[in-house]
Amino acid sequence: MKEKFLTKKRQDSARRAEWGVDMKNIVLGLTGQSGAGKTTLCEYLQQIGCTVIDADQIARDVVEKGSSCIADIALEFGCEYLTIDGNLNRSKMAQTVFTDKAKLKQLNAIMFPYIIEMLKEKIDAAKSSEEGIIVLDAPTLFESGADRFCDRVLSVVAPAEIRLSRIIQRDGLSEEEASNRIHAQHDEQYYVQRSWCVISNIGDRDALKVQADNMTSRLRYLLQHDEEQNEKEEAEQENEENTEEAAKETASQEEE
Repeated sequence: MKEKFLTKKRQDSARRAEWGVDMKNIVLGLTGQSGAGKTTLCEYLQQIGCTVIDADQIARDVVEKGSSCIADIALEFGCEYLTIDGNLNRSKMAQTVFTDKAKLKQLNAIMFPYIIEMLKEKIDAAKSSEEGIIVLDAPTLFESGADRFCDRVLSVVAPAEIRLSRIIQRDGLSEEEASNRIHAQHDEQYYVQRSWCVISNIGDRDALKVQADNMTSRLRYLLQHDEEQNEKEEAEQENEENTEEAAKETASQEEE
């Protein structure tokens, strides 16, 4: 059997193939705290050639009027969480889940399976058609389990006072509402411990771009290195197979 003749490097490649890691691209999970600046960073990554998959848009899609997900939410939370035309009452739901972690967990348990299914489809499609860096922009990357689809994870963090100001300005919330949203989320250490790279965004766009450029350079190096390594491993495998065939041929001649 050929498998036993594989070198350790070839076995690593076989495992990567089994896991669905395509060396033409790298899936980068992008997450972080609300108000940390993920959207700003994501827009810049798109400008410099990265393919972006927006998990927030997918989360909106799965709760469209008439969807199975919106029906499950109505059953669990009650019809008062739907608008009169059957859409999700986002304002009412936000007031509930950002002040009650148990309710947030309930909502996530309903939505995540639908989101994950659609995310997987989007990622598979991007991996088959795009080369380079594929960014999965997902605020709940770890909580939903979507990090399992990523080769690397990047988190964006920022001081609480900066995030508070950004959320108030961006979403038109009161200070109390914005504070509730922050307290419903994980602290900075949660992201630091789970990420390959962490970018601190204190508001300087140029500094943010420099950090992003450094990070994407590292990823492109990994892509190039993996491509070269795969070519080397393929050559090694071919040599091993040729050696094996030659040995079998020699043994056969000796028997004759």
